[in-house]
Amino acid sequence: MDPIRNPFSPGAGRAPPELAGRDALREEFRITFERARIGRFSKSLMLVGLRGVGKTVLLDSMRDDAEQARIHTVRIEAPEGRSLPALLAPQLRQALLRLSQIEAAKKFAVRGLRALAGFAKKLKVTYADIEVGFDYDSEPGLADNGDLEHDLQALFEQVGLAAKSAETVLAIFIDELQYVEEAQLAALITAIHRTEQRQLPVILVGAGLPQLRARMGNAKSYAERLFNFPVIGPLPPEAARQALQKPLNDEGVEIEAAALDQILQLTHGYAYFLQEWGSHTWRAAQSSPISIVDVTAASLTAIAALDESFFRVRFDRLTPKEKKYLRAMSELGPGPHRSGDISAYFNVPVSSLAPTRSTLIAKGMVWSPNHGDTAFTVPMFDEFMKRIIPEYDLN
Repeated sequence: MDPIRNPFSPGAGRAPPELAGRDALREEFRITFERARIGRFSKSLMLVGLRGVGKTVLLDSMRDDAEQARIHTVRIEAPEGRSLPALLAPQLRQALLRLSQIEAAKKFAVRGLRALAGFAKKLKVTYADIEVGFDYDSEPGLADNGDLEHDLQALFEQVGLAAKSAETVLAIFIDELQYVEEAQLAALITAIHRTEQRQLPVILVGAGLPQLRARMGNAKSYAERLFNFPVIGPLPPEAARQALQKPLNDEGVEIEAAALDQILQLTHGYAYFLQEWGSHTWRAAQSSPISIVDVTAASLTAIAALDESFFRVRFDRLTPKEKKYLRAMSELGPGPHRSGDISAYFNVPVSSLAPTRSTLIAKGMVWSPNHGDTAFTVPMFDEFMKRIIPEYDLN
């Protein structure tokens, strides 16, 4: 079949040709921002799930939905090693400048820009990576105490007042939120809490690995009352079928039921893997309908592509000791696994492996669903570890 017409193009955060199975969450978010627009409270959202389930795609789709409804948005990705103030400041400046073009909001937006100047200048001492332009002089006493939690509240209040005056909402989208340090996460939660208390139209939509919920609860005990934490998992069978079948049908291509069933079985319904198998199956097939023979051939190249990109990029960040830890986990299967069962493979106490486990959690490779349990954050990583280190040897 024509490779130019291949509807599938898997990539990090790349929207699929058919976003199936996410309509209910998009509708929940629409209700949230429309309630915020009229001054009614709804919980902000934190999308949590493993790698490859489509959190980033869903986050961006929600942002598109908001912008089509004339909601002001900012979009941030929180990489390791960057401070939250440094990420927020330039985006909030852009939002305030846009709001300042609306006559009814200009006064509040300008005061917000003054608050931003004080915020950045004072916190620059603590967070040296803050880089933002100043459009107005700071106002003494406004968001300039040099204390992140206090100053971020003051800044968000000014942004919220500007959005309210413009009869709109500011929706802040933050991806990879689990990488934000706990003290900075606490300040963000407090700032959102303050805008909610004052009934100001500022909402937060975050996305992160499963440990995000616990990290937010540790940062502020009331976080679970302030946010909803929908779990983004594998697509249900019917949605997974739709994600594959509709793009094919749109191109005039059919797929045999047995071939479709095999892709669903191999991918376990994970959104990224569906796109990978769809793309490689299209390349392997000579004509319509796509058969199970095509899927079998495509599986070899799909797995090889995942090994060299999706899996390998994470594996290469690991130390030798961390690789051995994950290889031991893979012997036990997909997980989750008790820490004692993992340590038994090393014949050492659980406590001696605790530092390795902690660094793997910090790197986003594993998480703890329950006390004493450890699970992969990357689906099918246990199978990859057996392929990349076929000889099981912990010495």
